[in-house]
Amino acid sequence: MDRAVGTDGAARIEGDGDGGGEGDHDGAEPSDRPGPEGRRQRSLWRELPILVVVALVLALLVKTFLMQAFSIPSESMQNTLQPGDRVLVDKLTPWFGSKPERGDVVVFHDPADWLGGEGARHPDAVQKALGFIGLMPAAGERDLIKRVIGVAGDTVECRGTGPVYVNGKPLDEPYVFAGNTPCSSDDQGGQFDVTVPQGRIWVMGDHRQDSSDSRYHRLDTTHGFVPVGNVVGRAVVVAWPIDRWATLPVPDTFGQPGIRAASAAAPGALGLAGAVPLVLWRRHRRL
Repeated sequence: MDRAVGTDGAARIEGDGDGGGEGDHDGAEPSDRPGPEGRRQRSLWRELPILVVVALVLALLVKTFLMQAFSIPSESMQNTLQPGDRVLVDKLTPWFGSKPERGDVVVFHDPADWLGGEGARHPDAVQKALGFIGLMPAAGERDLIKRVIGVAGDTVECRGTGPVYVNGKPLDEPYVFAGNTPCSSDDQGGQFDVTVPQGRIWVMGDHRQDSSDSRYHRLDTTHGFVPVGNVVGRAVVVAWPIDRWATLPVPDTFGQPGIRAASAAAPGALGLAGAVPLVLWRRHRRL
């Protein structure tokens, strides 16, 4: 199943003033006067709690606004992602109005209990704390990771075992798991022809015969579509393990000519529909 968690830092030394004799200064033992080394040691212990707090606050800010690490627990995105991989998810661009694009690998909150009883975790206090600052998946989060196949206005279609068609264009999908067909042959997840509504995306796993994705949830309340508001962010890099480090770019197949025709035409058509009454009104005033 898919699852994709104030101090000044210085010790003050008080002298005897100008009235002290020469012996008062030259005869002092080292232990009587804390030197620079002693000051640094005391400063470190005083500042350590502040440094820890600052580090935790920065980690929390990064997790909330910039990036978050997620662990891959299942095989649904093989071979792009393997179980045990850690991916970094870009959470910044959605804050600037960026929407998921075709071909993006995205993490999203479970839209309609896709996970069922799976994915429930019972973390201890340490795991909860690490999840809160973004070093582990947060407790209670039920997130999935899939590839965006269609965005608002797109028509996504499967005929037989494939290929997948987006706006009438067949997709060449080299990322699909070896031995899998782009479309499943079973009745539930095989044949479909859907148009993605506004504010929704259609997602599929790269391991097509082992991914309970949009195809298998067409009878749910969301009809298999994922609300854009559920998207946590776009997975941009496999960060761990080191020997699996790789970026996650958009495949070339989603940039082929004509694939954007349907969704790109919609704003133009709306603009034309709004312009016609304005032109007629201005013409009427001139007459």
